[in-house]
Amino acid sequence: MYRIATVMQVDQNQYEEYQRRHDEIWPEMVEALKTYGATNYSIFLHETTGQLFAYLEVEDKAQYAKISETSVCQKWWAYMKDIMETNADNSPNSIELKEVFYLA
Repeated sequence: MYRIATVMQVDQNQYEEYQRRHDEIWPEMVEALKTYGATNYSIFLHETTGQLFAYLEVEDKAQYAKISETSVCQKWWAYMKDIMETNADNSPNSIELKEVFYLA
């Protein structure tokens, strides 16, 4: 099992909208996440800075990476691009974090 942690950035005046969109996440997006192996997926917000910390677990990183090729994932990215920092392809501007400690 791989533990993946990333940081992203949401616009500071869009916290409520970001929360609303995730409260109403599309069932097909949830299904894609599960199909491509995401489990224990959480996103946390640092309310002072707008920084998002995402954590998920996957069995196979290569399989999970393929979710980015799906139409539902690309549609989700386009849906979110107006409230957070994104790349040219609309994917979230995210930085994977290096694990430095783990206590099982």
